[in-house]
Amino acid sequence: MRRRDVLGGTLLLPLVGTVAGQSAKAQPNVLQGAADTSFDPLMVRRMAKDLATRPYKAADGKLPEPLSNLNYDQFRTIRFNTARALWRGQNLPFEVQLLHRGFLYRDRVDLFEVADGHAQPIVYNSDLFDFGDVPRGAYGDLGFAGFRIHAPINRPDYFDEVCVFVGASYFRAVAKGQVYGLSARGLSIKTANPTGEEFPAFRAFWLERPRPGVGVVVVYALLDSQSATAAYRFTIRPGAETVFDVESAVYPRVDISEVGIGTMTSMFYFDSSGHGGIDDYRPAVHDSNGLQIDNGRGEQVWRQLANPRDLQVSVFGDNHPRGFGLMQRERTVAGFQDLEAHYEKRPSLWVEPIGDTGEGGIYLVEIPTRGEIHDNIVAFWRPHGVLAAKSECNFTYRLHWCNDVAPQAGLAHVSATRAGALTDKSRLFSLDFVGDKLKSLEPDELPKLNASASVGRILNPVVEPNPLTGGFRANFEMVPEGAKLVELRAQLVGVQGPLSEIWTYRWTA
Repeated sequence: MRRRDVLGGTLLLPLVGTVAGQSAKAQPNVLQGAADTSFDPLMVRRMAKDLATRPYKAADGKLPEPLSNLNYDQFRTIRFNTARALWRGQNLPFEVQLLHRGFLYRDRVDLFEVADGHAQPIVYNSDLFDFGDVPRGAYGDLGFAGFRIHAPINRPDYFDEVCVFVGASYFRAVAKGQVYGLSARGLSIKTANPTGEEFPAFRAFWLERPRPGVGVVVVYALLDSQSATAAYRFTIRPGAETVFDVESAVYPRVDISEVGIGTMTSMFYFDSSGHGGIDDYRPAVHDSNGLQIDNGRGEQVWRQLANPRDLQVSVFGDNHPRGFGLMQRERTVAGFQDLEAHYEKRPSLWVEPIGDTGEGGIYLVEIPTRGEIHDNIVAFWRPHGVLAAKSECNFTYRLHWCNDVAPQAGLAHVSATRAGALTDKSRLFSLDFVGDKLKSLEPDELPKLNASASVGRILNPVVEPNPLTGGFRANFEMVPEGAKLVELRAQLVGVQGPLSEIWTYRWTA
């Protein structure tokens, strides 16, 4: 386990556990009505709507000694009893593992199992855990920090970890053959606001017992924050591509103008587009290297990520976007030369809106970082206007945890962005394009590069076949002419029209 996996919002410890057969007499203290054993699919929405009428109350973060001051090394020794996974031995396609509170994960989260129209509280018991270097105590009903879901996605006889919900409203997932990378979030508020970001948090989860032989599990969640409450229904289908269908209802306590829907958080340190003075033996370090957008105008856009010197916020205004996501396009070990982190196995995350999204913008926040332990990239959809206090705002979308999402209409995509100084007053950009659209060209047909800059000049655009990729390489020179910020745009075109997605990049001095 690497330190970044803890700091980034999840744990990669073999923490396995359940409360099968435990007493449910101790009542949870999450919210009024939570102890009711009856359950229906709209119950969490009713709870969220009711909670939004009350003053916000922070989550219970109190922990008894010696749990209150655990350091990283102590916390990692607390392990769940692997023999007691929820649904283990019941011939079901999923198991659930529970996570202990402590270190960065102090807030109590209440868990319930749902079956046959009833919700059974999952009650904390210290006997469920091996505490390692931490003294065991009579801690009472502490609740949990979160949970993880396992299913056999890589081989039929082993339950792999598929997803984890832990820390504020963060959750992660993987598909077949992947390892954890970027995170999703239930809701973000005031991201990159100079006054500070608000971090809504999941307060309770209801885990619906799956049916035998059906590779779908349903999780309900209640979220709370100073500005809003929300109810979620996650329908999770793991496999070669792990898919979450997300149905959410947000109930603002106050008017909210800076909300993020489908929020995802990732890490970009450096790659061949720029090292930024970082002295590192590896050619690249990132969980994601670009923001891909299929906008409502029918355009496919690739925005190369950067690790800027100053915080940068980019907004892609849109109406009814088809999808967006932070993607990991480098899929070779040679591209990273990191045998521990396996960045080539990190998932891409694609958000597919369902229903009428209306007008708004896809936001990209790039935060300076001097280390790979920090998630410094955030992307989300922000609807136009304000989420009004005392209203109900519904958002439905599908999350695809995958390797990639092919651009529409077979358009070629950017497989690599490289940049470097050409002279003391100009820079050279080199883009590799690959895809089916390029394979259909006549033998003597050479694509044209349409390149532009918001300020400064573009010189000497050249396109040539790339025998290493089977696609084309496009080079051009950018002269900023004293500008401190230049928005760049490039696309391959042919006699019949566009051949590639649109490459964009924000260069800063």
